[in-house]
Amino acid sequence: MSSEEQAQAVKGAIREAREAVSRVVIGQETAIEMCLITIFSGGHALIEGVPGVGKTLLVRAIARAFGAASNRIQFTPDLMPSDITGTSVFNLKTREFDLVRGPVFSTFLLADEINRAQAKTQAALLQAMQERQVSIDGVTHELSRNFTVFATQNPIEFEGTYPLPEAQRDRFLMKVTMSYPDSDRESELLHLADQGREPDRDIAGLIPAPVMDEGRLEQVKAGLKSIGITPELVQYITSLVTSTRKAPSILLGASPRAALSILYASKATAALRDRDFVTPDDIQSMFRPALEHRIVLRPEYEIDGLTVPDVLDQILKSCPVPR
Repeated sequence: MSSEEQAQAVKGAIREAREAVSRVVIGQETAIEMCLITIFSGGHALIEGVPGVGKTLLVRAIARAFGAASNRIQFTPDLMPSDITGTSVFNLKTREFDLVRGPVFSTFLLADEINRAQAKTQAALLQAMQERQVSIDGVTHELSRNFTVFATQNPIEFEGTYPLPEAQRDRFLMKVTMSYPDSDRESELLHLADQGREPDRDIAGLIPAPVMDEGRLEQVKAGLKSIGITPELVQYITSLVTSTRKAPSILLGASPRAALSILYASKATAALRDRDFVTPDDIQSMFRPALEHRIVLRPEYEIDGLTVPDVLDQILKSCPVPR
């Protein structure tokens, strides 16, 4: 298959997945695209939104569309690391230890309200997110090559929560913000519910069959390499990321992993927009989602009312765009 044919196959697969999930999750087109970009880029997503906007439904619909195994963990203060990874249990019949696998052994893992668990429990996901493997009692176990974490947070409720450490935030490829749908899409949702076709109760009916399996998903991820990007645009990404490390208002700038996140996400964005090459617009649209959760401002600037999105917008405006 030529690179052009490969790019066309990638674009077609991404469109199919977007259309399938959009039949279930109403009025969240941007969030759907961001989550698909995360999957095809081989990353993980931190989803932030108020209760009831469909964060859990979105992940369930994605799992159905890809025909992949999925698990959900409700993070609470008493959740233990072994509740995520699993543990070894002594079998009295065989006189040996048997591995009881935890929910991390899946393709798509929904970490619901991840910031309600303590740091040691949050850290149980670090190895899985970075290396797609977990160590239990000194033995390393491989996870799915398409293993993806979707972690949710409530942006307005902080009582009883534990902020994610910087090392874990950096492992999320992007932050996806889910807001309220507009009035027309919300009315559409109500009409569907009134007709007995409430999306969260009829995912199988709205997505009768998966649009791709894990094998095809791996092919699509590999095919993203055929999406072209010029040396000038690679340098543009480097300039944007480097600027976050030099800005006087930023205490912790973006890491090299963040630069890779922008690169991979920009290629997936180009495919979503039915192109086989990256443009400056693709990079700019991924800049804030890829960096917003990674940047730490200096306290004195936060006191003055400066926000991370404000600083990132300033950097976007200050860096020359390649022509």
